[in-house]
Amino acid sequence: MQALANDVRRVDAILFTHAHADHVFGIDDVRRYNQMQKAAIPCFADADTLASLRRMFSYIFEPPMQVGGGLPRLTLFRIGGPFSLGGVEVVPVPLFHGTLPVLGFRVGSFAYLTDCNRIPDASWDKLRGVQTIILDALRHTPHSTHFSLSEATNVVARLGAARAYFTHISHDLGHVATCASLPAGVELAYDGLVVEIQ
Repeated sequence: MQALANDVRRVDAILFTHAHADHVFGIDDVRRYNQMQKAAIPCFADADTLASLRRMFSYIFEPPMQVGGGLPRLTLFRIGGPFSLGGVEVVPVPLFHGTLPVLGFRVGSFAYLTDCNRIPDASWDKLRGVQTIILDALRHTPHSTHFSLSEATNVVARLGAARAYFTHISHDLGHVATCASLPAGVELAYDGLVVEIQ
C-alpha cells in the first residue's frame, strides 16, 4: 500500500535491519518488482537475520514444489562490513534492540537507525559527521527495546546532526505537540516523508 501511495516503481536492493515481523512480512510483495524488473532483487543482512529469513520464508529459499506461482526472487548476501550498491558505499552500523543485535545503515552523511535503544561504543565512530538521521523514538517513558523521545534527542545532540526524523513512534506522541517541543531541525517522521540524500 505504501509503495503504491508513494509511486515506488523500482526496488534495486533490500537492506534488512533485523527479522522482526514488522520489518520482513512485506517480502511477498517484492514479487511484483521482480516481474517489472525481470530480475531477482539483492537482499543484504547479517548472518542471523539471513538464517531467520530462510527459516521464516522457506517456501521462497528452499527449492519449491513448482516453479512460478508468484514466488519472490531474492538473492541473499551476508553483510560482513561496508559494501557498495550502485557505486554508493553503505556502512552497516551495529546497534541493540534490547539485547538483540540489529543493524542500522549509513550512506554518506545520512544514517537510518530504527528499532534500537543502545548504540555500542564502537558504532559512534561510524556515525561521526552524520548530518541527517532517521532514529527510533517510541514514547516519552523509557522502554526496554526502543529509545525514548529524550534518549533519541540526546543521540541527535551527541552526533551534532542538522536534521533528525524520529520514527517507530507510538500513539503517546501527538504529532503537532511533540514536534513543537523538539529542538530546531528535529521532528517526528510521517507517512509519505521523502528524504533526499546525496
